[in-house]
Amino acid sequence: MPPRGKKEKLPRRRKVCRMCADKRTSIDYKDLKFLQGYIVERSKILPRRISGNCAKHQRMIQQAIKRARHVALLAYVAD
Repeated sequence: MPPRGKKEKLPRRRKVCRMCADKRTSIDYKDLKFLQGYIVERSKILPRRISGNCAKHQRMIQQAIKRARHVALLAYVAD
């Protein structure tokens, strides 16, 4: 039994990039349903450590979100 106040650290399962798992090669800025999954309710882009994306796909998602915002498909800020 561990000493009181100390918790045993359980090994965390490594997050897997969804795009790598689905063998997705491109991300379209017009695919709003897909992009909404990477934006929190305050219109911020989810960071890599939370979404579990690899660096390559995180950059592609960020670029697509910024393009969609520029063309006014996504809001810059939440209402």
